[in-house]
Amino acid sequence: MNQPSKPSQLSKLSPLSKPSPPSKPLNVRITNTGVYLNGRLLLPITADDSLTAIYRHLETDYPKFHKMDELSKSAFLGVELLKAHDPLLSTYNEDKVSLLFCNCSSCDSSDLKFEQSYAVNGSASPSHFVYTLPNIMMGEVAIRNKWYGEQQFLFQPAPDFTVIAENLVLLFNNGAEACIFAWVDIREKRDVFFVLLTPQHDIPSLASALEKLYITTHD
Repeated sequence: MNQPSKPSQLSKLSPLSKPSPPSKPLNVRITNTGVYLNGRLLLPITADDSLTAIYRHLETDYPKFHKMDELSKSAFLGVELLKAHDPLLSTYNEDKVSLLFCNCSSCDSSDLKFEQSYAVNGSASPSHFVYTLPNIMMGEVAIRNKWYGEQQFLFQPAPDFTVIAENLVLLFNNGAEACIFAWVDIREKRDVFFVLLTPQHDIPSLASALEKLYITTHD
């Protein structure tokens, strides 16, 4: 007799009254050399300003992108890529999309530019100051998409997928219809990894599934 399969951590939650998303979570990775969709190369990058190259590829019209710091640009593009390949993401209730972003370097590149603005100009640059908190990248994403769901930023030396999974389940238990998990780190080389999750995804062990996706798509 076949044994019943282990229930999914997410499938225990309330189902959505929407068309079904893909059976497996959509994931996007942006590195210094390319954009990958579900582990497959989507766009090779050779331009010096690779983030602008991705922006142009998406044919996105959002002038504020050019004023963002690199961390926010990376987050913005990760979400735009998810939207481009899963149209359902744009249909969820605006207060039911939650964000859980992490990295190991906070916003140190913007902090350094802010500090240098004192040395060069004798005063702080407001355009640099606004990006001296890492959660600002989530704010940029929320403003762009008019999302008002819960947001969490976790500072971790490396992705701790047990903690990440626990927090994602908490967000769903609080009523989220979709959660975007992202590891957005640009300290030494660009390591940007996005996953779109819904309660309908069949994931018996969320932590191990996310870790496997991250490792198998890592540049």
